[in-house]
Amino acid sequence: MVNRLENYERIIVDTLNEYAEMFNQQRDGLEAKVIVDREGGHYQLLNSGWRNKEYQFYVVFHFDIKDGKVWVQENRTDILIAKELSEKGIPKNDIVLGLQYPDLRIESGYAMA
Repeated sequence: MVNRLENYERIIVDTLNEYAEMFNQQRDGLEAKVIVDREGGHYQLLNSGWRNKEYQFYVVFHFDIKDGKVWVQENRTDILIAKELSEKGIPKNDIVLGLQYPDLRIESGYAMA
């Protein structure tokens, strides 16, 4: 049986892979890559490559699993990624919006920490 945190990891990695596939179909000169550090509990989607004669390299999404919760550390899109993770099975009380100022998290409906 898969434990809770293994399930969270599966949801995160599947979601990152879905977005990487979607972004890579755009053929805009950037390559989306999923980076998984299971031991450290870090999960990223990176974009890199040349667009309009300019090299770009940046983190699109970054998640950590720590202290039994999923931390959304970066989201450089207008996608409501925390909501999507919740809809895929991670309870809101196990999602921390790490990219949001701590005093404002109480208003988010997600975990404080």
